Amino acid sequence: MSDLEKDPAEIVSVGGAGGPVLEFLEPREVILGRTTKVRRLLPNKNRRMVGAWCFVDHYGPDDLTTRVDSYGVPGDRGMRVPPHPHTSLQTVSWLFEGEIEHRDSVGSHALVRPGELNIMTAGHGIAHSEVSTPTAPPTLHGAQLWVALPDSVRTTTPPAFDAYADLPTVDLDGARATVMVGTVAGVTSPAPAYTPLVGADFSIEPGRTVTVPLTPSNEYAVLVVDGSVSVGELTPSFGEMVYLGDGRESVELVAADNGTRLLLLGGEPFEEQLVMWWNFIGRSHDEIVAARDAWQEAIAAGGTGRFPMVPGYDGDPLPAPALPATALKPRPRAR
Repeated sequence: MSDLEKDPAEIVSVGGAGGPVLEFLEPREVILGRTTKVRRLLPNKNRRMVGAWCFVDHYGPDDLTTRVDSYGVPGDRGMRVPPHPHTSLQTVSWLFEGEIEHRDSVGSHALVRPGELNIMTAGHGIAHSEVSTPTAPPTLHGAQLWVALPDSVRTTTPPAFDAYADLPTVDLDGARATVMVGTVAGVTSPAPAYTPLVGADFSIEPGRTVTVPLTPSNEYAVLVVDGSVSVGELTPSFGEMVYLGDGRESVELVAADNGTRLLLLGGEPFEEQLVMWWNFIGRSHDEIVAARDAWQEAIAAGGTGRFPMVPGYDGDPLPAPALPATALKPRPRAR
């Protein structure tokens, strides 16, 4: 999913997490296009990254049979995100309910379904679209996440799309987790990662206390997508995230009486400065300007070497918004 609002620049400065903490990250509502409302957890005013995870949107569950846009007017059924560009990142698409059709400029065409990982690596440039099909199930609920690529590979790794229908799982006492990315309790996902990274979908039985092993050099956060969970003295509920910091051997999660489902996100603290604007990640204002210009040129030309058009999409690509009048400037990794 693209960041279709005109967000200001988000820049992450050098520095690690600084030890174990418990920090509530308040979501904010964002309208993407005219059909999808999301709760944005990252970047957050207090915390802009967790490991290399630099963008987290949680959306739904939405009833597509009665869907209206943000103005109360009947709109397209479900998600309709036109072709748009990305640079220097990976998009990670994860559904709890529903179905989304993915197309991209390297020729990939796939359906995103619950429990199946779709991960797209942008490299120097890629474009993609995301659309709810006419035959999609009536409920849409999922998460869209971005992973920042390190400088060593961000412009040299070829654009690519990978889909995994059969991911590994791990059973803990009272919980089961699907390992999306990285390693949890000795179980490793086959998905590509370019920095130490963790992403897992946990279902915890009602009222159970589960101890999840962690890697002390990683920082972590939990995002609740169903029910609520107690993490120390904090009890995040649906759509809320708690940042745990680094330096932990494990974390104890206590499920609500009706059970809990959550995403565990983590990774080694990312130590490179990032400039994030619209759908681009770069390292400087000039790099973002160049990416925007290249995308606008691709639209005018019907595709270029850096940004080919998305085959099979019926409609126009999404133009980039105007850049701010002032240069994009750094902000700290955390407040």
